[in-house]
This record gives sequence, C-alpha cells and structure tokens, in this order.
Amino acid sequence: MDYQLLADLLFPNVTETPDDVEAKFPPRQLPEGAKVTRFAPSPTGFVHFGGLFPSTICERLAHQSGGVFMLRIEDTDAKREVEGAAEGLIRTLAHYGIHFDEGAVIGEDGKICDRGNYGPYCQSQRGPIYHVFAKKLVSEGRAYPVFTTQEELDALNAVDKKAEIKAKDWHEDQSAQREAMRKAREITLDEVKAHLAAGDPFVLRILADGDPEKKTPFTDLIKGKLEIPENDEDFVLLKSDGIPTYHFAHAVDDHLMGTTHVIRGEEWLPSLAKHIMLFRYLGFRLPKFMHIAQIMRLDENGNKKKLSKRDMGANMDDYSRMGYDPACVCEYIMTLLNSNYEEWHAQNADKPYTDFPFNIKKMSSSGCLFDFDKLNDVSKNIISRMSAEEVTEKVTAWAMTYDPDFGKLLAKAPAFTESIFAIGRGGKKPRKDLATWADAKPYMGFFFDEIFTIEDAYDERFDKADVKAALNGFLATYDPADDMTVWFDKIKAIAREIGYADDMKAYKANPEAYRGNIADVSMFLRVALTGKLNAPDMYAVMQVLGEARVRARIEKMRDSL
Repeated sequence: MDYQLLADLLFPNVTETPDDVEAKFPPRQLPEGAKVTRFAPSPTGFVHFGGLFPSTICERLAHQSGGVFMLRIEDTDAKREVEGAAEGLIRTLAHYGIHFDEGAVIGEDGKICDRGNYGPYCQSQRGPIYHVFAKKLVSEGRAYPVFTTQEELDALNAVDKKAEIKAKDWHEDQSAQREAMRKAREITLDEVKAHLAAGDPFVLRILADGDPEKKTPFTDLIKGKLEIPENDEDFVLLKSDGIPTYHFAHAVDDHLMGTTHVIRGEEWLPSLAKHIMLFRYLGFRLPKFMHIAQIMRLDENGNKKKLSKRDMGANMDDYSRMGYDPACVCEYIMTLLNSNYEEWHAQNADKPYTDFPFNIKKMSSSGCLFDFDKLNDVSKNIISRMSAEEVTEKVTAWAMTYDPDFGKLLAKAPAFTESIFAIGRGGKKPRKDLATWADAKPYMGFFFDEIFTIEDAYDERFDKADVKAALNGFLATYDPADDMTVWFDKIKAIAREIGYADDMKAYKANPEAYRGNIADVSMFLRVALTGKLNAPDMYAVMQVLGEARVRARIEKMRDSL
C-alpha cells in the first residue's frame, strides 16, 4: 500500500502539513510551573453541578500557578446541540466566578466569538486543522478508511459523545469485531478509488497496534499509579461527514492549545488507552491527566447514587431561583474539593476562597457527596459575615426577579430594610438565619405591614386574661427611648404584677409557685409584634418597627383576645 497516495486520495484538498499548522500555534511563553487548563463542554443544555466542579479545579490550578484557563466549546455533535446553550453556559459560569483568560466568549453582539491566539475555540470551526493531522496519520499507515453502506452510516451517526465513552460493542463480541476490523484493514487502493468515484462515504479509523494482554504504566494525578491495557480497537477518528470524534479532536486541540493538565470525569478512564495511543501516533507530548470521581447523592434509602441531571441541585440555574448566593456555592465546592479547606477558612474567615492554596493531593479519589444541608451551613456562615448593606442589595435584587411584590417592598424603603438585616449582625457570633435569599421573606416579612400576619397562636394553657394584662402593662410603660436594661426591667415588673416569675432560676426551682415565667411574657409580646413564636431579638425588633407600629400591633392583639 502506498500510504501517501492513499492520503492524497482521501484528502485531495488538504495542502497544509502538520508543521504548517504547528507554526500557527507556537508554544506559550509562561513562567516555570504554570499550568494551562481548559474547560471543554458540549453545548447540549444547562450547566450541571458536575460541570462547575471540574471548571473550578481548572480555574484554580491555572490561576494559582500563573497559567492560562481557557474555554473550548466541543460542538461537533450538531444533533445534540441546543441553541443558545453555549451563551448560557458562559453567563452561568461567570455568575459563579468562573472567568476565562481566553477561549470562546460572548461578543458585543451577543454571539460567540474568540478571544486569544489559539483559536478557533469552537471545534466546529476547526475542521481543516483536524484533516491535516488525519492525512498525516493515513500517510504514515496509522489510519485507514472504511466505506459504509447507508444503513451502517445511519447507525454510526446515531452514536453520540456519551456512547463513544463506553465503546459499547467492542468487547461484547471480540471475535466478530476483530474479523471485521481485519477485513477493513485489507482495503486496496483500487477499491478506495472505486468507492470515491462512486461517491461512497467513509469513516476514518485508527490502525491500532496495541495488545490488550499488555499494560502500560500510567500515573493519574488523582487516581495515582495505574496500569492501562493497551488499545487494540480501530476506533473512529473522523465520521463520514468529516467531523472528528471527541477522541481525535481533543488530542489535536489539547496539543495545539498547549494544554498541560486535562481535568475530566472518571468515566473517561476506559478511553484513556485510546488517547495515549493517539498522542503517541501524532507525536504529541501527553498532558497530565486528572480523572475526578463522580458527584454522588443519597437516595431515599440512604444509598449513594450519581447526581443525575434530573436531581435537584444538578442544574446550576436552580441555585439562582432558590436564592443561593454564588459565593456560597463556590465556597461549598471548595469544601468538596479539598479536605483541609474548612480548617483553613476557620483561620482565615476574612479572606476569599480564591486565597486558599488549592492542592490536588488533598482531593478525594473516591468521590464527593452532594449535600444540601452542608451547602446551607456553608451559606449561613458566609451570609452572616456580610454587611447589612450587602445583604439588602442582594436580597432586593433576587426578590425583584423571583418575588417582585416583595422586592418592591424592600426597594421602597432601603434604609428600613437595611436596619432589619443589621439585627444580630457583626460580632463574634452573628445570627445565621439566612441560607438563601428566599429565606429572607419568612425571616423578616413581619416587619412590613403589607404582609404581616399572625402565624402562631398562644398556647391554650395560658389564660387570655394573663396575656391581655401583660400587653396592657407593656403599653402603659413602653418608652422607645429606654435602653435595653430599662426595657427588660419593665418586662420583669410586668411579670411580677401578673404572678409570673421574673427570674428563670426561681421558676425552675419552684414552678408551682408561679402562673408562668418571664419567658412567657416575652412570648406574649413576640407573637403580638411578629406573629411568630420565634423571631430575632425583641428589643432590636421594636427599635426597628418604631413606636407607632409597636403600639398598633400590641393594641390589635389585645383587642382580639
């Protein structure tokens, strides 16, 4: 077989050589140890939590080392592509603090364009580049065409990127596959010429030289030392429409774009032998690989399951609707990525997560468990450290989109709103009432007369006459100018007047001697003012509500008894 002639027959319009292409993508001039990483999603829908996870790793590795983080859009599967998905992906990642140094970006016209010197960054625009290297492999006897019937072609085109990962039928019937592969390899130049003259389509397959009985030692930065069986499958490089498979495209792109570290899910491990072979055939230096474990969740029976796209928390757009602040989600991800992050953060509470020295060696090789309770704890801690002004701005902005009527109430009186969020904020032990912005309305909605309702009732064990007497007593002595000590002393006096203990120790020592205690009297006031049994500090609440609202609400409750 004259392989150069075969290459010229299959790719008559390809005149550039690999050296010509290489000259357009010179080596990057970066500091020693700088990492070049890429996030390379397919624009087939929303951004999955499992996508934010590796993109955060890529961003941290690149930027901590003074390297480059780029976005490459792997849009070679037109049938699965969703219109607008690429633009939505870029906006969503930016919302969570994932910014790219180069790659596919949204231009002023709202459309995808390139930023950087190593593009195009959309694979659908890189067809001529792939064909140059495909021709090289054919000319060296490392790839060959397989002409197909229309039925075979339809079956091949139905294979999507996910199916490529599985290499589904290869090992199910190895003898039949090997025989078909052997026959396909024996195609002659005359047969090729006849097929091309007839206009028959072909796919390009690699000519594998591996022996599955032999293993190649390989070190994964997460999984450690592995032994990979050599690849003996003649997998597809180019489909019949000239579009490359993921395997071929990513090898060419990662080389030309100077990718030093490939971070991807462990589901790609079965394909690693193919990629090792491809890099070797192409004469490319193999980048370092990190295969991260899948994100897991607990099902209703307590069993671990993969976090699927149908699970709550999978779609990153859900977090905005639920009211999670992006910083909270990002910090939660850091707790999943590095086991020592929480310890570091406890000692550096005033520093952003980007100051944390992210370490690959601290990553778990067995997977991470997605947990809303943990996310909420992280979120409460972060929000508790925000200023009242910042919380006011963020809650108002969220509410204007997802609860407009509430948002208008907040926006109408921003100073009043800010004074509400200032309650219990600051100090060593700030209140931790909010995990999401959606929690704000249930927490502080009672401050607004427009949505104030009595949600909790007094316990039936309390005599209404006692409640009424306590409310009347407070109204008679209430002075908004009182400091907290004087204010509380007055409540103690009211308790004594109606036969309630003004000291909890005395009450616990002899509860039968009293009709109730001072905590009960405080509860009478709390329900009247907030409509709830649980609310922030009552003195602070009254200071924010103001005298007119305080008196009006207590009088209304008293009159209803």
